[in-house]
Amino acid sequence: MPLIPSPWSTGTETGAVLALLVIAVGAYFLGCSNGAVIISKYILRDDIRTHGSGNAGLTNFLRTFGGPWTLAVIAIDVGKAVVAVWLGVQAFHFASWPGLEIYGKYAAAMFCLLGHMFPCMFGFKGGKGILSGGTIALMLDWRLALLVWGGFLILTALTRYVSLGSVFAAAAFPVGTWLFVTHDPIIMAIATFLGLLVLWMHRANIRRLLTGTENKLSFHKKSS
Repeated sequence: MPLIPSPWSTGTETGAVLALLVIAVGAYFLGCSNGAVIISKYILRDDIRTHGSGNAGLTNFLRTFGGPWTLAVIAIDVGKAVVAVWLGVQAFHFASWPGLEIYGKYAAAMFCLLGHMFPCMFGFKGGKGILSGGTIALMLDWRLALLVWGGFLILTALTRYVSLGSVFAAAAFPVGTWLFVTHDPIIMAIATFLGLLVLWMHRANIRRLLTGTENKLSFHKKSS
């Protein structure tokens, strides 16, 4: 698989820096729009981070609140990922670098997930990035998404451990990037970083999986 020509070889390094700055800032703050925190804290008036695992993610929200508000969380976290990747593409289009949009997509993916996991307006305490990351995978390459989502859904369905499916998805992301997207070292570095970051966010889950104390998926709604 051929490498992607670098924007740094075009002689427009200043434009590259500005485009990446727009992507970094825009995608990060989009990522900060955490659906579980927004719905629980400002609509339900009951911060999700004070319940269950304390994680501001879809699984903890579903276990704690359940109901139709879960769909709103999904819509927010999917929507922000879509807009972030779109921003990455548009920034490189604006800089007149046709064929190099993949850099913008992966840069946007990285900063969007950083914002989701470490949102500055919510005390840097966010989610683990699976739903947004899965959406990003779908926008990057359908084969990458098939690998990530397929493994996640199969493992979760068979074991009822969402965390096990999430760990697979994180590990499969850089592998799928190598197999289906590009061997470019910059893109591979970002993909590997994202995979390791999601694994690190699941470190407590991994420990519980190894000790047999991890919680299985349930659809329990907390009592009023």
